[in-house]
Amino acid sequence: MNFGISFFFKNVMLGVGLAMDAFSVSLANGLNEPFMKKKKMCGVAGAFAIFQFAMPLIGFICVSTIARLFSVFERFIPWIALVLLLYIGGKMLYDGITNKESEAAISTVGIKGLFIQGIATSIDALSVGFTISNYGFTEALLACLLIGVVTFIICYAGLCIGKKAGTKMAGKAGVLGGTILILIGLEIFITSFL
Repeated sequence: MNFGISFFFKNVMLGVGLAMDAFSVSLANGLNEPFMKKKKMCGVAGAFAIFQFAMPLIGFICVSTIARLFSVFERFIPWIALVLLLYIGGKMLYDGITNKESEAAISTVGIKGLFIQGIATSIDALSVGFTISNYGFTEALLACLLIGVVTFIICYAGLCIGKKAGTKMAGKAGVLGGTILILIGLEIFITSFL
């Protein structure tokens, strides 16, 4: 076990990179729900952190046990993320356009939507299992924990920024949030082929 500074630095940076999609979705959630309470913000950021913790660990286990099945599944990851984010973003965009006059009808992210967002933003983290495949289980667990903690901090910041901007944008927040999610889905899909 090698838990030196380079181990922590590498995995914190890996966490930052992986958390960018979840940060953007958190920003959109904050825009869409500008009066979100701190308890819910912790829950939303925590959900993204759990997904970002679990996916690399699942990838690590798959690489260690059923690598052939995982490599077949890996090429579908961009498609799954695209479909999920287009669905969520399209729904937010539609709701934002059809309810643009009614500021009271601000939709909130529910458990089902959060689950879909969590999968969509963390599914690419499965492939991190390949990059940590040379770790022992304890090292892989700690690396995934670091990724999860970094994701929580970044997503909480995204929610705060989104809320602040959302209170200023009122009715247009759902449209902007939906557009952001659609663009994230397209970015994940396009960059997977570059």
